[in-house]
Amino acid sequence: MATPAPPLNPDTGTDSAPASLISLDGQIQWGDLLLGPGTPYEIDRQGLTGWEDLPDADTTDADRPTTHGSWPGTQYARPRRVGGQIWLLPAPGTDPVDTLRTLRRAFGLRHTEQWLAVRIHGETLAVRARISQRVLPADRNLLSQGVGRVTVQWVATDPRRYTVEARSLTTGAPQPVTGLGWPLTWPLAWGAASVTGDLTVVNDGSAPSHPVITLRGPCSDPVITNRRTGRKLHYRLNLGVDDVLTVDTSSGAVTLNDTASRRHTAAADSSPEELFTLEPGTNEVTYRPRSSTEAATLAVRWRSAEW
Repeated sequence: MATPAPPLNPDTGTDSAPASLISLDGQIQWGDLLLGPGTPYEIDRQGLTGWEDLPDADTTDADRPTTHGSWPGTQYARPRRVGGQIWLLPAPGTDPVDTLRTLRRAFGLRHTEQWLAVRIHGETLAVRARISQRVLPADRNLLSQGVGRVTVQWVATDPRRYTVEARSLTTGAPQPVTGLGWPLTWPLAWGAASVTGDLTVVNDGSAPSHPVITLRGPCSDPVITNRRTGRKLHYRLNLGVDDVLTVDTSSGAVTLNDTASRRHTAAADSSPEELFTLEPGTNEVTYRPRSSTEAATLAVRWRSAEW
């Protein structure tokens, strides 16, 4: 039987976990900076643009050569752009320059993305994003009181918004049923497998989510299948008792013991890692290695995703 594991945090960034500082509706957390009610950085009454909007999409539609319209293709969402205006309101008795410097540090250019989390009506969702614009006029109010209205824009290369809590499920490889007991008694009890190698993974959102899959040995030729989509991951390799194979389906990375790439071990019937997703709703994920022991496990980590 599959056993649920405690929620894990798969974040690799150095910023705080998403929404770790949020306590009120209307608050926004950008990295380690809290914005909104109760802070020196109030959100303008117009709120955010691009947060609840469906992101722009590219399509692979092909024009029909002999009739009207086109053949419908696949749609791929483009990066999400989120914008808004923030009031710089230093608290009485504080140095306005400190408030301004904190804002500069938070809203500067950087190579890596960090969490942008927003709470609306008790629901908190987050994206990984970077700042693309910051406009703060040096007008009379800013010069005399330290008060100003800042226009900011974030760009999230992954347009999906994720739940704050990551979830994880773990199962072992299928074990044989115990069979009939002796002496035989009626009704006959055929026994049941202690571990089935099956997981029921639920994506509560509206967008497909990319899981992180962890395989622990010893096992050989592991096969992971999502029965909902029919896609599978199949690797022709042997994992020892201390080996860990990590498959990040978002980036496509397949790593042995956090060091060596093993993507080249994918079998011919294996799907591209980037296409192995958890669809909205229930996904039945199976683990079927060619050989294994009871110590071999499969763990699936994911966040529910929203458009």
